[in-house]
Amino acid sequence: MKLHFAVAALLTIFAGNALAEQRELIPTSYEAGHFFATPEKEGGGSLRLVVDTGGPGGSGLYVLSSKAVSRLGLHARSCEIDGEADILISRFSFAHGKALPIVSRTPCGAVALTLDRYQPIAGEDGSLGAGYLPHFRWTFDYPKKQLWLESSDWKAGPGMHPAKLGFVMNKRGEKGTGMPRISLAVDGQTFDILLDTGATAFPTPAGRTAQRLQVEHGIGATSYMTSSVIDQWHKKHPTWRIVDDGDQIGNLKSRLIEVPHIEIAGWMIGPVWFTERPDANYSDVDGGMSSYTDKPVVGSAGANILGHFVMTLDYAGDMAWFGCVVACATASK
Repeated sequence: MKLHFAVAALLTIFAGNALAEQRELIPTSYEAGHFFATPEKEGGGSLRLVVDTGGPGGSGLYVLSSKAVSRLGLHARSCEIDGEADILISRFSFAHGKALPIVSRTPCGAVALTLDRYQPIAGEDGSLGAGYLPHFRWTFDYPKKQLWLESSDWKAGPGMHPAKLGFVMNKRGEKGTGMPRISLAVDGQTFDILLDTGATAFPTPAGRTAQRLQVEHGIGATSYMTSSVIDQWHKKHPTWRIVDDGDQIGNLKSRLIEVPHIEIAGWMIGPVWFTERPDANYSDVDGGMSSYTDKPVVGSAGANILGHFVMTLDYAGDMAWFGCVVACATASK
């Protein structure tokens, strides 16, 4: 399972930001359905950060591995956030044209935090996650493999369909976490799930063949669904294709199920493969994903769904906007 965990800094994510006056292309690489931001440090050295809407972080900070901090000679110091001490990375300068937007008024004036428990999915240096991304407006242009920071006056273009995003709110009426909940429909039933640009497949040979999945560094892109929902689908639709050992993390093998079509943001796409995850991964106890979302979720929408679209995440407006590009059609009402 892609690592999810709580950090104290996830509480109260909005610490201020400066939106771009015009849209800016973020330096990235695109690998098997994942965007990796590739900013460069002034004076030499570069980072490779997975852009993960369901990833860790908080208070406007992204996450760096301790190895990356050491390699680049960055200054790390302890800083107390919400009564707990975290290791934060002081601000540093980016090379011209190879920068990330900076959130203002972060704890101790930092740009990142380092977590010993961070587990890279593909050898990356860290994550632009749910504590950082909501301070800005982003366009994920999957077909063109581009990530854009949008301007403060961004407006949805013709033909883009809106989808409401749900967030946990704190007592001050601010976002408490940046984990975006979205809904999709399968076979006339609506499911609440996490919008998760970092959802990762670890396919077995059987799973890779069935999905015709592009893989780099041993990983690919997928969407997740809980065991109980997959059981429900399989019982109701025994002809839907199942691969019993289609995905594997360590010694844990998981099923895949092929759903003929789904509806999301008023668009219909399909077929779509879902990778099984235990119900406990999405519970609201013991750090399950529903602990961080405003309503219980039963899965995640990853790049095998999102890759059909140009998708803009308007965090300030609690909306996602989807423009159809590849193999999608307007859903019937």
